[in-house]
Amino acid sequence: MNRRQFAKNTVMATALTATLPISGFSEGLPKAKRTIKKGIMWGCIGYGTTILEKFQNAKAAGFDGVEPMSHLNRDEVLAAAKATGLKIPSVCGTHHWKYLLNDPDPAIRQQGVDALKVSIEDARIYGADTVLLVPGRVSETNTYDDCWKLSMEGIKQALPLAEQSKIKIAVENVWNNFLLSPLEAAYYIDQFNSPFVKSYFDCGNILVYGWPEQWIKILGNRLAKVHIKEFDTKIAGTKGKGAGFGVKLQEGSVNWKAVMKSMDDIGYGDWTTIEQPGGDTPEGLKDLCLRLNNIINL
Repeated sequence: MNRRQFAKNTVMATALTATLPISGFSEGLPKAKRTIKKGIMWGCIGYGTTILEKFQNAKAAGFDGVEPMSHLNRDEVLAAAKATGLKIPSVCGTHHWKYLLNDPDPAIRQQGVDALKVSIEDARIYGADTVLLVPGRVSETNTYDDCWKLSMEGIKQALPLAEQSKIKIAVENVWNNFLLSPLEAAYYIDQFNSPFVKSYFDCGNILVYGWPEQWIKILGNRLAKVHIKEFDTKIAGTKGKGAGFGVKLQEGSVNWKAVMKSMDDIGYGDWTTIEQPGGDTPEGLKDLCLRLNNIINL
């Protein structure tokens, strides 16, 4: 793929975040060191059958907000948020894997753009400011340069709606063989020349490519939201890459103290949202919240 020299890294802000307490904790939780809020991704609330029940379970565990999937029943999501007082900071696209923006079939790519627009509308209605997007996937048949070009074209089709709605389209680093370095990810985002294209950074996913604290510092103000996920490189090396996710928060290879230091260095004070197994019971969900609180307090 032919590209000009990478854009210069943004100057990193060094102001530390304030030390106000985080609201919405369940009784007994210590006050947080930072203003960063605690969210949980929809799929990690492992019990409860209705939208309201899942919100209620997240609230009881001590979370401040929920990141729902797109294409849910909007009235039910709004009612659940109102009933529990939980915030909706972001929306995760339901169909970005199914309708890849770099699919060879233009009809499927258009379905991906349409699905992204629904995510943006969901976020606007919920009062969120970010949508999570997997921008594409590189494979033996779907080439890297095509993924770059086609995913940018797809995002640009939805960008006017995002800008009008003041919703950030945040591309996530997943195991999709794309945007494999922080400099490249920064350059990709900068090419849109819009404050409404950002990064949704996943701390656990990145350990197969590098170190999250380094990515955070380089991405800087391009960071929209952060997913908190654990990964163990030793287990992945012996039992297979996917097995690396089978550990609890703070019991794997992520250097969470360094991660939080990097967030402080760039002045990040937005949401950290759990994407982690273990929330299948009330006790498990509360344990996730306590561990996230411990990380924020490092």
